Amino acid sequence: MGAVKSPIGDEAQKIAGDVLQGSLIDLIDLSLVAKQAHWNLTGRNFKVVHEHLDEIVALARGGQDDVAERAVAIGVNPDGRARTVADRTRIPQLEAGYLDDDKVVAAVTDILAQIIARFRERITATDEADPVTQDLLIGIARELEKQHWMFQAQT
Repeated sequence: MGAVKSPIGDEAQKIAGDVLQGSLIDLIDLSLVAKQAHWNLTGRNFKVVHEHLDEIVALARGGQDDVAERAVAIGVNPDGRARTVADRTRIPQLEAGYLDDDKVVAAVTDILAQIIARFRERITATDEADPVTQDLLIGIARELEKQHWMFQAQT
C-alpha cells in the first residue's frame, strides 16, 4: 500500500500532524508513568489510588490509539517507538522504587495539569487547520481534566 492521501491541505496536515505527534508522546508516557506508579504504590490510600491509576492508564491508552489513527487518516505516520517517547517526553519521571500514595497523587495531579495545558495549546493550534483533529483533542482533554479534578481532590 502506498502513502495515505491526506483529506486536508499540506499546511493543515503539518499543523495537525505535529499536534497529534506531541499528543501521542504525552499519552504514551502518561500510561507508562501511571502504570509504574500503580505497581510501586504504598500507603494508607493504596487501594483507591491503585485503582484510580488504572483509570488513567485506560484513558491514556485509548487516547493514544485514537490520536495515532487520526494521524494515519490525515496521511501522517505516528511514531510511538520507545526511543522516540523517551527522547521527546516532557513528562517528569517518578522516582524508582516504592512510592508513597500522597506523593503519587501530587505527582499525577501535576503531570495531568501539564498535559492538559499542552492539549489546550494544541486545541487552539488546530482551530482553523483541522477541526476534526481539534474535536478529538477536546474529547481527550475533557477526560484528562476530569481525572485531574479527581486526583486534585485527593490532595
